[in-house]
Amino acid sequence: MKKLLAGLALAAGLLAPAAWAQDGASAPASAVATAAAPAASAADAAPAAAAAAAAASAPAEAASAPAVVPNKGDTAWMMVSTLLVIMMTVPGLALFYGGLVRSKNMLSILMQVMVGFSLIVVLWVLYGYSFTFTEGNAFIGGTDRLFLKGIWNNVAGTFENAATFSKGVAIPELVYAAFQATFAGITGCLIVGAFAERAKFAAVMAFLALWFTFAYIPIAHMVWFWPGPDAYTSAAVVDATNAKGGLLWQWGALDFAGGTVVHINAAVAGLVGAILIGKRIGYGKEQFTPHSLTLTMVGASMLWVGWFGFNAGSALEANGSAALAFMNTFAATAAAVLAWCVGEALIKGKASMLGAASGAVAGLVAITPAAGNVGIGGGLVVGLVAGFACLWGVTGLKKMLKVDDSLDVFGVHGVGGILGALLTGVFNAPQLGGPSFPVDWFSGTLTSADAYSIGAQVLVQAKAVGVTILWSGIVSAIAYKLVDLTIGLRVSEEEEREGLDISSHGETAYHK
Repeated sequence: MKKLLAGLALAAGLLAPAAWAQDGASAPASAVATAAAPAASAADAAPAAAAAAAAASAPAEAASAPAVVPNKGDTAWMMVSTLLVIMMTVPGLALFYGGLVRSKNMLSILMQVMVGFSLIVVLWVLYGYSFTFTEGNAFIGGTDRLFLKGIWNNVAGTFENAATFSKGVAIPELVYAAFQATFAGITGCLIVGAFAERAKFAAVMAFLALWFTFAYIPIAHMVWFWPGPDAYTSAAVVDATNAKGGLLWQWGALDFAGGTVVHINAAVAGLVGAILIGKRIGYGKEQFTPHSLTLTMVGASMLWVGWFGFNAGSALEANGSAALAFMNTFAATAAAVLAWCVGEALIKGKASMLGAASGAVAGLVAITPAAGNVGIGGGLVVGLVAGFACLWGVTGLKKMLKVDDSLDVFGVHGVGGILGALLTGVFNAPQLGGPSFPVDWFSGTLTSADAYSIGAQVLVQAKAVGVTILWSGIVSAIAYKLVDLTIGLRVSEEEEREGLDISSHGETAYHK
């Protein structure tokens, strides 16, 4: 425990230096929202454009307009979505991972998920939300919301609002902060599957604190931070307002619910960890079979249900965009399950329960960046391709890399996340049934089929993928090294053979 506290202290010390200095003054977090250029329907865009034009022509009336009051339906939906993402992490991801490890390590993986999630949620409240979703520079936010200060407005006697993707529409900022906390939490927990059954518990917690601070926060800011639609008050301020967004948002990268921020980010960190920590004792010589596919099936099912909050909740409103993300999450996942089973049957002669569960997760991962950014047909294609691609990721690619990625984090989340991010650029195209995205956030006019370039958007998506891989890879390598020097990454051979449940936690999942 002393080493764990020392590791966390190290993370806090690294946060303090002026390396995080901002380019300009911070703006209130009430002006923020998530996702790069999310899908908006033409019906939604027209009223927004009209409202913006009216506001520009009558500034005196706009100045006297009453403050935006959050819609109770939107607020309720976002609170339910937050609960769904908590469920998909603890217990969903925990049981999915737990069933895949050997019985002597069951509790260790449950602990790493539950305690890791809790650690990141606390860090999110302390500084994560502020550095992610307030105005700073293209790479990192500011300090306006440290400890969530300022979310309660003492003068108005109410909570501040957070912007959605519609002009004049908001949700309580506190609800928004809670929703985003669950994203940060599950992303860190995804990583632990890559080096399951051999890492020290204290080392895992220290690494998660470092990685969350220096990898998750900057990537999330770069992809998802922007000033919100109400900041676009006239055509003259569009360029200046765009410049306040995160780097990848400025580039026009599309990531509806976390293909880059969550899945690629976590998968790269997991892959680096699996390489640096090394293979499990007996890997390649002994059979490492899942101890309970029943629990894995239960966990995968909870992930699927919870993912509706993850993806559809990222619309930030109970509207058509949320419905599109909901249906895509439904259909693409089902398509991926079928694709994986067909692929397995062709390769091995039989379809397996493990394959069906893995296919579901593969589809969920791939559709995440695309959920509200592609049409239903595009979503089905994303799911089908992901099922086959991720099957190759956990078989062919894994053999090529020769890495003991215990629970196939990179094969599923890395391959699926990259595939989904790239195909988002393809199927967002209106000529392929996609919803497109606004030309600018003042007019609200959507990119037309003639103006949309699939090649150009895929290139932007590829650049965002590349930045995420490099950033997460470099930060992860440094963080693992620091933890190894201070705490040590791996348990002893004796402890590994005994099992982490007993050696690390002094208890067992099953009593004989």
